[in-house]
Amino acid sequence: MKVTKGVMLLIGLGLVTSSRPAAQAPTADPASASSSKFARVVLADAQSRTIGEARLQETPHGVLLRLDLRQAPPGVHALHFHNTGRCDGPTFESAGAHFAPGGHQHGFLKADGPHAGDLPNIEVPGNGQLTVEYLARDVTLGAGPTTLFDGDGSALVVHEGKDDYITDPAGNAGNRIACGPLVR
Repeated sequence: MKVTKGVMLLIGLGLVTSSRPAAQAPTADPASASSSKFARVVLADAQSRTIGEARLQETPHGVLLRLDLRQAPPGVHALHFHNTGRCDGPTFESAGAHFAPGGHQHGFLKADGPHAGDLPNIEVPGNGQLTVEYLARDVTLGAGPTTLFDGDGSALVVHEGKDDYITDPAGNAGNRIACGPLVR
């Protein structure tokens, strides 16, 4: 792991983080592309306040997730895709369990894991602002058994605590503190 001027690269997980405001990288315009290639999420907390957003883009190797948080609670938090595209507050239980179409158990450290919806922990600095990118290799925005756009959609959920990457079914990550359904 190499840390340089506040930027951390975790090559093995494909994760890039920065607590500084990030420059916008040029990206294709989702409105001009086919609807199966892009999605977005607006994350709201239990009081319905927007704390950030995510953009998802289909790639030949999985779905690239860019998460931009602006008013998130500081600390280490689990991040997961959940089964259902509903985020009824304040507990967000309507989002269902983790997205796991392959029947795997939860956790990067489990021999029979991870869920397709398992994502690395995020560490939000004291100012509540964080930008991360992660390549989710086991999901798609297109058709098929691993699509995040099945009949009831999917949601992105931020948990109160960190994921221990082993405890099934949710990594002992605590309550759901923010949620957003995926939309095209």
